Amino acid sequence: MLAPSNNRHEAATLLKRWTRARFALADDVTILVSEIESGVPGFPPLQTVVAFWSAERTHYHFTVFKSLEEVVEDDLPPAWYKDALVVTPGAQCNCC
Repeated sequence: MLAPSNNRHEAATLLKRWTRARFALADDVTILVSEIESGVPGFPPLQTVVAFWSAERTHYHFTVFKSLEEVVEDDLPPAWYKDALVVTPGAQCNCC
């Protein structure tokens, strides 16, 4: 397996920084960024999934239908949408 390029690492770091700022997340909140291949017809071949957990163990996630290196800050959901990003306990999630 090849090591990720610096561009991918920088893109992931930037996306985590944007997510933390957008949703006013504390420094100790873990943010997971994953790039996933999709074989589903009509979906882009690569998509980026961002997941994070609150101190109360609430799980949130959102998907950007672009490769990791193509994501820009405007692709993130607005801050007021945070409650809609909650993953229902017991729901299947392919991202994490």
